[in-house]
Amino acid sequence: MYYKFSGFTQRLVGATAAAAYTPQGLKSLVPTDSPNPDLIFGTSKPAPGLPAADPFLSTNKVPDLQKVFQRSDGLPVHLKRGYPDRMLYRTTMAMAIGGTFYCLVALYIASQPKKQ
Repeated sequence: MYYKFSGFTQRLVGATAAAAYTPQGLKSLVPTDSPNPDLIFGTSKPAPGLPAADPFLSTNKVPDLQKVFQRSDGLPVHLKRGYPDRMLYRTTMAMAIGGTFYCLVALYIASQPKKQ
């Protein structure tokens, strides 16, 4: 017998083999039905209507980024990429300090006795 997790009852329930091995929310990477039955495998021509190269395939940027982040220049890693990182860091710190100040003022005002 096969089991799967039921999102409704939050328990294991009986299931078929196909349902047990296909969890909720996950889809198979390989389509179950062929989009083009006349597709010929082993050709060097791309299929019509598809781009010549997939958009997610590009040059590997990891070695360049490793050089930037492993440079020993005394900067913390969250500031190594220059001006945009500095601006983001300063904005975050300003918001944190401003939020702390706002909370302290709000607590002070809330702790004052009410005038009638």
